[in-house]
Amino acid sequence: MNDSRGAVESANGRDLDPEIRQFTRTIGELVARRQGPDGVALPQARRWAEEARAPWTRGGPAMAETRNLELPTRHGAVRVRVHRPAPGNLPGLVYMHGGGWTLFSIDTHDRVMREYAARAGCCVIGIDYALSPERKFPVALEQVVDVVGWLAENSDELGVDARRLAIGGDSAGANLSVATCLVRRAGRAEPPLRAMVLNYGAFAAHCSEIACRRYGGPDYMLGCEEMAGYWRNYMRGDQDAENPLVCPLIATLKGLPPAFLAIAECDILAEQSIEMGRRLQAAGVPMRSVVYRGASHSFIEAMSAAAVSNKALADASQWLAQVLRQPGIGGDPGAVA
Repeated sequence: MNDSRGAVESANGRDLDPEIRQFTRTIGELVARRQGPDGVALPQARRWAEEARAPWTRGGPAMAETRNLELPTRHGAVRVRVHRPAPGNLPGLVYMHGGGWTLFSIDTHDRVMREYAARAGCCVIGIDYALSPERKFPVALEQVVDVVGWLAENSDELGVDARRLAIGGDSAGANLSVATCLVRRAGRAEPPLRAMVLNYGAFAAHCSEIACRRYGGPDYMLGCEEMAGYWRNYMRGDQDAENPLVCPLIATLKGLPPAFLAIAECDILAEQSIEMGRRLQAAGVPMRSVVYRGASHSFIEAMSAAAVSNKALADASQWLAQVLRQPGIGGDPGAVA
């Protein structure tokens, strides 16, 4: 929205889908009731973040099997959850939760993972990577890389077809997904990952002034100062912003797996996903991107209450099932939307 002088101004949440507006208000009210004027210590903030998300993880599809494991990495064992929707040797999706590398877990995103498993007909493997600022870059990334490497070599133990393994995540999880693909491309790791599911990803360390003015206000899920704090938590210093494994938007993207980008229209990070889609396409990477009107950051978590959230889950799951339908075949991910 522009004012009479042509400057961008916020719509103060009026442009949000009504169901998403209720979701953002509910989450915001829970946080506001608990957080004092000086904020709270990080351990408490994490507990409250888990509690605020708990109602949204209830219900959803039942799994044929759910396993909780600890898998080895160079930074110690990490908790991994495997959701299996049906028997047999199934394709897999490695999924990383969002939360600015600082909050959330495989528990906050449990229903999201079960939805993908049921809708795409694949095992979903969630990774509880180490959080920042206690463990800064590259710890979380290297844990994800190591778990993916373990899966590539030991997938039969989980009934997962390593030739049909995809990766994905939301926000910080989308960042880790692209970075993992960059690491595996550089090491020529086999078998290659077959797809990326990238939900409202954080791909660059700075948001534009326009994005911050338009969507950075309290009526939206994510603010610019909040996002800047997450980047400070994750990076060891400003120099990390020049590392393509930290900011994949500056990476050379040629040769990465096909990608599906779910873009929340009313999100300070929307511009980053739009630019990532352009750069993937320019690099010859098959991709599909969809802008979900009236959606905020984190909107997919509202799948129990919002039609637009279910649409995003259905779109990505249909695309993913198509890409993974044959062993060793990347598939046709469809046209850019």
